[in-house]
Amino acid sequence: MRSRIAEDQVVELAEMFRLMSDPTRLNIILACLDAPAAVGEMADRLGFSASLVSHHLRLLRAARLLQAERRGRQVFYVVGDEHIRSMLSDMVDHVAEGEAEDSAGS
Repeated sequence: MRSRIAEDQVVELAEMFRLMSDPTRLNIILACLDAPAAVGEMADRLGFSASLVSHHLRLLRAARLLQAERRGRQVFYVVGDEHIRSMLSDMVDHVAEGEAEDSAGS
C-alpha cells in the first residue's frame, strides 16, 4: 500500500466511503455484487421505489462504484471493479464471522 496518495485522491476515497455509508446505497451496491441487476428487480427485492433506486444509482455510477450495461430496453448495474467487489465481499464475510462468533458464545 502506498504511504501517501494525492490530496484529490483522499477526497475521492472519502466520497466513496460517504456514499457507501448510507444503508440504502449499501443495499443497492450489495444487490449488484454477484450479478448484474436491473432497477426494477433491485427495487422489488429491496422494497424501495424504482425512482429512489434510480436516484442512488446515479450517485453510485458517478463515483465509479457501479457500472451500467444496457441490454435492450433495460439497464443492468454491477460492481464491475474487482477492488470494490473484493473489499465489500471481505467486509460482508467479516460481519458474518462476528455474528457467528457471537452466536457460538451464547
